[in-house]
Amino acid sequence: MLGIIFGKIFTFLFILIILFIAIRCIRIVKQARMGIIMRLGKFHKEAKTGIHFLVPFVDSMAYMIDLREMVVDFPPQPVITKDNVTMQIDTVVYYKVTDPKSYVFEIANPISAIENLTATTLRNIIGDLDLDETLTSRDLINAKMRTILDEATDIWGIKVNRVELKNIMPPRDIQAAMEKQMRAERERREAILQAEGEKQSKILIAEGEKQSAILKAEAKKEAMIREAEGEKQSKILAAEGEASAIRQTFEARAEGEAKVIVQTQEASAAGLRMVFSAMKESDVDDNILALKSMEALVKLGESESSKLVLPSDAVNFLGTFKGIKEVLTDDSKK
Repeated sequence: MLGIIFGKIFTFLFILIILFIAIRCIRIVKQARMGIIMRLGKFHKEAKTGIHFLVPFVDSMAYMIDLREMVVDFPPQPVITKDNVTMQIDTVVYYKVTDPKSYVFEIANPISAIENLTATTLRNIIGDLDLDETLTSRDLINAKMRTILDEATDIWGIKVNRVELKNIMPPRDIQAAMEKQMRAERERREAILQAEGEKQSKILIAEGEKQSAILKAEAKKEAMIREAEGEKQSKILAAEGEASAIRQTFEARAEGEAKVIVQTQEASAAGLRMVFSAMKESDVDDNILALKSMEALVKLGESESSKLVLPSDAVNFLGTFKGIKEVLTDDSKK
C-alpha cells in the first residue's frame, strides 16, 4: 500500500519536473526585441520575434535586447570655452541598437561608455568656440557630436540618431552680464522702433499736408478759372446787351429822322403846291415872277452873314419858275 502511494507521488513529481523543464525550454520573443541564445556559455544564435525552443540544460536565453530607439539624458558636464568661460551643459542622446551581438559582447557598459564619450566630445567641440559662438551654434554642435558619437559607437552595434544640447548654463556673473546686454539690446530695439514709428508718422502727416495743399491749390485754381469764365460771360452778355441797345437806339433814331425828313419833304411839297396853286389862281405872269426872284436875291445879298455868288447861267435859272408854273398847270389839268 505504501509502495503504491510512493509510486504515485514519484510519478506526480516526475510529471511536474518534466513540465517545468518544458516550460523553461520554451521562450517567446516579443515585437521589437531580440534575444541572445547561449549554448554551454558560448554565443549560439540571435532569437528574433516569435517562439523559440531551447535544449534543456544546454541552451539558455542569456540576453533580451530592446531594438527600439532609446533616450538617455546625461547630467550637466563642466566645459571650458575658448575664451576661458566655464559653463555647465547637459545633453540628450537618442540611440538605437542595430547589432545585438556587438552590443552584448563588444562593450561591457554601453550607457556609461556613451556618457563618457559624449562628455569628452562636448569638451573638445566647445574648446574651439567662444561663449557667443557656443550660445548661438547649437545646431552646429549637435551635428558634430552626432557624427563623432555615431562613428565611435558603430563597433558597439549602436546607431546614434540625434544629440541635443538640453541646457547651457554659464556662470552667474556671465548670466547677469548677458541679461544686462539683453536688456540694453531690447531698449535699443525699442528706441529704434519708436524712432521708426515717429518717422513714419511724420512722413504720413507730411504726405497728408502735401495732398491737402495740392487739393486746396487745385480747388482755388478751379474756382479762379470758373470766376474768370463767369466774368467773361458776364462781360460778353453786357457787351451784347449794350450793342443791342445802341443798335436799337440808332435804328429808332434813324427811323425817327427818316420820318421827320419824309414829313418835312411832304410838308415842303405841300407848301410848294399851295404856293404854286395860289400863283396859278392869281394868274401871275412871268415878269412878276422874275421880278420877285430878283428882289429875293437882293434881300439875300444884303444880309451880313451871307455871301451870294451867281454863276453865269444864273439868269437861266430864274426862268425855271416859268417851267415850274407850266408843270403845275399841266398837273392841275390832268
